[in-house]
Amino acid sequence: MLSGVHVLVTRPEHQAEKLSRLIEEQGGIAVRFPTLDIVPRDDDDIIFNLRNLDRFQWVIFVSANAVNFALKANSGKIGHTESVRFAAVGQSTAQAMKMAGLPVDLMPENGYNSEALLAMPQLQQVEGQNFLIVRGEGGREQLATTLRSRGAAVNYLEVYKRIIPRIDSSPVMELLKQHRLNVITVTSAEALQNLSLMLGEKNNNNKLLSLIPLVVVSDRIRYIAADMGFNRITVTDSPIDTAILETVITCVTGE
Repeated sequence: MLSGVHVLVTRPEHQAEKLSRLIEEQGGIAVRFPTLDIVPRDDDDIIFNLRNLDRFQWVIFVSANAVNFALKANSGKIGHTESVRFAAVGQSTAQAMKMAGLPVDLMPENGYNSEALLAMPQLQQVEGQNFLIVRGEGGREQLATTLRSRGAAVNYLEVYKRIIPRIDSSPVMELLKQHRLNVITVTSAEALQNLSLMLGEKNNNNKLLSLIPLVVVSDRIRYIAADMGFNRITVTDSPIDTAILETVITCVTGE
């Protein structure tokens, strides 16, 4: 269904394999071009907080990366007690928690973002409760801001940071100039912005980029992409790889 189609995969290198394989199984050519690199933060507070989670009523993981980097920081273990409830923002985060031996006490029934989690009944009456949000450096503030407005005390535990990878962009630049890049997949706003920095600002290629169909995983990213000049944007039903693949196929075949 994707015979000979070049699909740009911008996921971080360690997360790109499954989507790339799915594209190739459909006859497409997965062009691996990570626009984000995710590396651990070096902070003594990380280990202290992970070993004292019983100070909190709720621990919220905002991504699978948050779970996995927390595990790495604490020798592969995250202890838990009956007094702590654990929440996941979406399915991939919940899966990572289960793999780590953690309970998933709360996950959105619909949607895969902070807004969906905040809409859950369990988080409406939280006055006086202590929350720990495990995330990357400099993430969105929506979750903490809303919980604080409901009377909760919120702390962050930032276990990783995002950087722009140092990679050779010339093969992708060549595809772009030859109009042989058929679809771009993007799973975060920062990845999209980095794509523009890594490719678009060289030889004024932003216009070429904006002409390519763009597959994104949320309305928030769609709005940002539209502001950046992209005009062929499709939002997936969910952020999982199979949903991204289905949307790519729809963009290519129209079916």
